[in-house]
Amino acid sequence: MTDTGKLQGRRAIVTGAASGIGRAAAVRFAQEGATVVCVDLDKEGLSRTVEQIARAGSTGQSAPADVADETAMASIVNDCLREHGGLEVMFANAGVAGQLHSILDTPLSELKAVLEVNLIGAFIAIQQSARVMSKAGGGSIVVTASVAGFRSGAGPSAYSASKAGVISLVQTAANQLAGTGVRVNALCPGLVETGITRPLFQAARAAGKESRIGQLNPTRRAGKPEEIAAAALFLASDESSYINGQALAVDGGLSSTHPFVPGKLF
Repeated sequence: MTDTGKLQGRRAIVTGAASGIGRAAAVRFAQEGATVVCVDLDKEGLSRTVEQIARAGSTGQSAPADVADETAMASIVNDCLREHGGLEVMFANAGVAGQLHSILDTPLSELKAVLEVNLIGAFIAIQQSARVMSKAGGGSIVVTASVAGFRSGAGPSAYSASKAGVISLVQTAANQLAGTGVRVNALCPGLVETGITRPLFQAARAAGKESRIGQLNPTRRAGKPEEIAAAALFLASDESSYINGQALAVDGGLSSTHPFVPGKLF
């Protein structure tokens, strides 16, 4: 466990915790002193995450569930209260990307499936955790959105729409929870290698174009799950106590500019 203990003694729920950003955040939260309930449909992945948390010297619990299942998520929150005594942090990170279709070719069934996980799942996580946190006097809710939620060009149609919805949901929730001590913020990653984006990275490597990954952002590389987890920790901790209703881009600077051809702007 680290010396800083930014989440010392706190109870956290992390969804999408079986891999990628969710796993990195769950482990980082544990290293900072939190008891972490890990939620995902991937039971094997959850087991590996809980093992990493144990090696970090903290307590992790596996809670297999569909984040779009209201009953299951309510049960997880209630179990956290009963077994661990409270809930101070919710990191609603679970998400799916869908297929890279144009809006003309996106089946309605795919749109509904993406919205169910990314937007409805976020709504349920906010609602269930805020009910508990507001009664307890406060807490921090962090939801993974995306730079694709800011504007076009960073993801498929359904995915982008869902993440724009997440940003709006976070802003609305933060204001409706005014005075409760509950903060709600969105985390907006850029290009990061996770289970969702891995095919893109693999295709670039197979084509000998790995050096071009992340070329459109001024940092000129892709992000790492651990870097997004560090931002999630910041929003979850008291260090961000005056940040509320915001969408924090962690994207190497990608969203700071309008489109241009690298090297040909000047």
